[in-house]
Amino acid sequence: MATIHGMDRKKGLDLFLHTPGGEIAATESIVDYLRAMFDGDVRAIVPQLAMSAGTMIACSCKQIVMGKQSSLGPIDPQMNGLAAHGVIEEFKRAQKEIAADPSCVPTWQPIIAKYHPTMIGECEKAIKWSQEIVKEWLETGMFKGKADAKRKSKRVVKELGDHALTKSHARHISLARAKSIGLNVLELEADQTFQDAVLTVHHACMITLSQTDCCKIVENHMGVAQMQVAQILKR
Repeated sequence: MATIHGMDRKKGLDLFLHTPGGEIAATESIVDYLRAMFDGDVRAIVPQLAMSAGTMIACSCKQIVMGKQSSLGPIDPQMNGLAAHGVIEEFKRAQKEIAADPSCVPTWQPIIAKYHPTMIGECEKAIKWSQEIVKEWLETGMFKGKADAKRKSKRVVKELGDHALTKSHARHISLARAKSIGLNVLELEADQTFQDAVLTVHHACMITLSQTDCCKIVENHMGVAQMQVAQILKR
């Protein structure tokens, strides 16, 4: 809010994204706010990485700018460091194996015991939540006005959200792959001047993050910034 205040919102927003991701609730809040402030006229620029929730934000934009070195990632939710899809798959496998051979119970008991009582339900809700909001954002943003918007949105969500397809939450999705699943992607290398400007901003941010105690930057083109500094305990 601090960095958006005072901007000419009629010009739309070029949103630089460099993030490993975060929580679904925070992601939904950010997207709702940016869409309201810029009337949906938001373009995502990914100079290097926009993984997980970062990919969800990118999918909410009308277009994604990526370079040959850029990566998006799967949008399958994580629960306490575990893949929600993986937890459900493991639980179903345990049910199947125990039903076929009750002697498997001692093997599976310590594995299933690590999940708290509501874990399966929470995983199912998180998967449904992430897929529903990304599908809605695609239909009302990137694919808005297209006759096949629902079909295209469904395909993108399946390709990015199905753990069985992506295999790992850390998997990198390249520019070529992003294009092949139907996302509206602009190649950063198509405009050398623009590419130099984007990478200059990105490198300046990366130097700041690596050479100072700053661990998060939200900054606009007018120099207004909100920065978070890591708390380092000294002995």
